Amino acid sequence: MKHVLVLDLKNDADAISAYRHWHRPGGPPAAVTEAIRQSGIAEMEIWQVGDRLVMTMETTPEFDPAANAKRDAGNPDIVAWEKLMDQFQKRLPFAPDGAKWVEAERIYTLADQP
Repeated sequence: MKHVLVLDLKNDADAISAYRHWHRPGGPPAAVTEAIRQSGIAEMEIWQVGDRLVMTMETTPEFDPAANAKRDAGNPDIVAWEKLMDQFQKRLPFAPDGAKWVEAERIYTLADQP
């Protein structure tokens, strides 16, 4: 299944540069990358334009966001990573309480067009 999520960065060139640095190949801690892979996420990409981020994920049928969130909350490596990322991220004004990334709704696909 494909997921598309959106989040903003703080509109600060140094913060954006640091965020990009942390996401370079080998930048995230190995424990974070392993947790992502074990959670049922088969592929993940983050795209950036200005201070806007778009994350795409391809998930397996075993992917369970609620179970992953519960497991991640007890993982000190994930908690530390999320705390680090929080200093660069800015929640969207319409994000639900406690949510960072907001899932987008697909409203168009070329495949559905006549």
